[in-house]
Amino acid sequence: MSHVGVPRGTVRKRRSLALLTAGVLTIPALAGCSSDSEETSRGVPQDIAPTARDRVADGSTVNWAVDAMPTTLNAFQADADSATTKITGALLPTLFPMDAAGQPKLNPDYLESAKIIEREPKQVVLYKLNQQAVWSDGREIGAPDFVAQWRALSGKDSAFWTARNAGYERIEKIERGADDLQVRVTFAKPYADWRSLFSPLYPKEITGSPDTFNDGARTALKNTAGPFQLKSVSKAKGTVTLARSPRWWGDKAKLDTLVFRAVAPKNRTKALADGTVHITDVDATTANRIALALRDGSNGQPLTHGPGADLTPAAALRSWALAHGSDDEQAEIAQAAREKNRKAVVAYGAEQKALRGYAVRKSLEPAYTQLALNGESGPLADDRVRRAVARALDRQELAETVLKPLGLPAKPLGSHLALAGQPGYKDGSGALGDQNTKEAQALLADAGWTQGGAAEKPKDTKAGSEAEKKDAEDKKKDADKEDREGAEDEEGAEKTEADEKKTDKDEEQAEKETDKADKADKDEEKADRAAVGSDDSAASRAEGLYIVGQDDKPGAAPVQAPDASTATHVLAPSRAAAAQSLALLRQASAVSEDGTTAEAASKATAQDKATAQDKATAQDKQPGGAAGAYAPLGTAAPAPASVKGPLGKDGKTLTLRFVLPSGPGSQSLRGVGERIAAMLEKIGIGTEITKVPDESYFKDHIASGDYDLALYSWPATAYPATDGRPIYAKPEPATDGSLLVEQNYTRVGTDHIDQLFDQAVAELDEKAARELMKQADARIWAAAGSIPLFQRPQLVAVDKKLANVGAFGFAAPRYQDIGFTDRQAAGSPADRKK
Repeated sequence: MSHVGVPRGTVRKRRSLALLTAGVLTIPALAGCSSDSEETSRGVPQDIAPTARDRVADGSTVNWAVDAMPTTLNAFQADADSATTKITGALLPTLFPMDAAGQPKLNPDYLESAKIIEREPKQVVLYKLNQQAVWSDGREIGAPDFVAQWRALSGKDSAFWTARNAGYERIEKIERGADDLQVRVTFAKPYADWRSLFSPLYPKEITGSPDTFNDGARTALKNTAGPFQLKSVSKAKGTVTLARSPRWWGDKAKLDTLVFRAVAPKNRTKALADGTVHITDVDATTANRIALALRDGSNGQPLTHGPGADLTPAAALRSWALAHGSDDEQAEIAQAAREKNRKAVVAYGAEQKALRGYAVRKSLEPAYTQLALNGESGPLADDRVRRAVARALDRQELAETVLKPLGLPAKPLGSHLALAGQPGYKDGSGALGDQNTKEAQALLADAGWTQGGAAEKPKDTKAGSEAEKKDAEDKKKDADKEDREGAEDEEGAEKTEADEKKTDKDEEQAEKETDKADKADKDEEKADRAAVGSDDSAASRAEGLYIVGQDDKPGAAPVQAPDASTATHVLAPSRAAAAQSLALLRQASAVSEDGTTAEAASKATAQDKATAQDKATAQDKQPGGAAGAYAPLGTAAPAPASVKGPLGKDGKTLTLRFVLPSGPGSQSLRGVGERIAAMLEKIGIGTEITKVPDESYFKDHIASGDYDLALYSWPATAYPATDGRPIYAKPEPATDGSLLVEQNYTRVGTDHIDQLFDQAVAELDEKAARELMKQADARIWAAAGSIPLFQRPQLVAVDKKLANVGAFGFAAPRYQDIGFTDRQAAGSPADRKK
């Protein structure tokens, strides 16, 4: 069992919360990448119908769908969600919003400048505020607001109920600068991600005391500083209404009011058709319906989809015959069914007509979907099994499954810590290696999972600490056996002499048979040695290990047999399993330094049983993933590409529990899961797919560790050193023997990864910090606890007349620029009830 929550103030809190809703966990997507070049990575542009402000009409109301009413308007509390983020983005200062490339960009509405002015002896950042920036009550934004927020989020006062404090705990003091428009922040420890702080910035009236912080901003914000101000919150109607702020000093908001309306994902098609929303995230099904509506509106032909569209002429004729037949009871049933279908066709047609007023704007969401492998216990506690799972996946196929039908670029994601298009993105997957069935099978064989292993009794040899425990248990059993045998010997002394003579004769005969068998074994062993001959290299004898796909020792030059053209390398006894991890980390190091690795391809062939000899033919190294597995002497050659049935070990089959959400909006995610299961089956790994309710998927399964495999998403960030640390931090043991996992729900981590994060977050040179993050990413790949699959698609249905809104990608919305391009269309269709 693992503890997900930790006592407040004892760990770093992540700034961004996981994407937990069903809408987030449904459809995944891409990020383009190159194997070793940051410059060639390209993101997908946003799709918002950009329009100059002078072409956008003033006035009108826009309704924007959110999943549910926000439970709090305090973005720093644990129950803040995506609705909280959208609403506060229009009401409160964000000092460094993300731009279209996923970089933090200074917001001139609030800042004239912000920069590091001192590095030694301590880091000092000087903020120069826009002199027009004021709260809605007329008070200037200034140092007192910064101080109050720092004290609330520093973690020193547990009376403040905070879920995020990363970075604030590094601040030593905040003071007024040369005048009231300057804020001077001094850090006790260097902090590279200082731009992440004070966004959103709350007024001191909220952050100044625990009471107002904890409760004052949950359902109301009396003092704001954005293009809009909070007008009303209605739980009964499920709406949060914002009105244009008269105190706003920047570009005037084009809309009079902006209404955030709670609409469940399953009801959004109807909400669009009914005209109750203008803007809403949609799934692929609704996006397809809108595309069909636009197509059908231009061709004037009858609908070929929807209710009754799949009715064949024969079925239609039979339905008509039953409705007009002599059997009154059957006729009544058939007539009712036909009437029901007629109404459904009419309703569907009306909805399709209404959907013609919308467009689907598409990009890639700033979030990625991953396959999580729970390494806390079971088969996945062995890193060889985790790597085998990863090497079995065709990530390109999985990306195409989700993105290609949507017309979006379908490329697998190559980084845990950046998305394509962001500075610092680099494909680090080479540290683990590309899809390779043979290498995956070799890794499983090295871990002891073999064909027929499920029928075997537990063996005496295990890896790591389990071997030590097994040895201790065996020694104890041997001691007990000797005691029992001693007692039996005493009883045997009392047997009759005739029995003793009979026993002596039996033993003498057995010894003769044993001698014959030993002689035969020695002859066979001698023949084996003769067959191997000079192929048994000095390197394999000295090191005692063999690497599938890499016949030269890590860090050493290749050792060749006398005849290099015909040389073969013999499977030698493997050393500690830790040697394999060391080799993989060396591969990761190579990736982080120059972006390339040397992957050796190996082929294992089983010869005639009469020779009883395994051979491995080393091929030339080629660029790509890390080399393969270490295989001990006597390890069977990898199974054929298509393995029949799951592998086994010590009488147990290799079956993993794959947990997936069961909700109607999660079809795409389940489709990806089923494809992954099929890929794993090819290498002998069985999966037990368990479908659970969306509302319990994350809390009761992912966070609690009740899974082996799972699919879920993490949001992108401009601050990977801060935001990535708790996701990939090595779990720490608690006093009760459980694990403190922060947000590392895979339970896989290393000290080295933690050290790289710690170095990066304190590195004030941006280029050097990015290099440290690339090294960390390579090692996260090598650990194989999280396998990024693709960046999620972003599909937003928008009234066709609306401008400057849609699929924003990385960028934060500019709420003041959103509006209708046609004044007469303002408010349509969402203000028109169907």
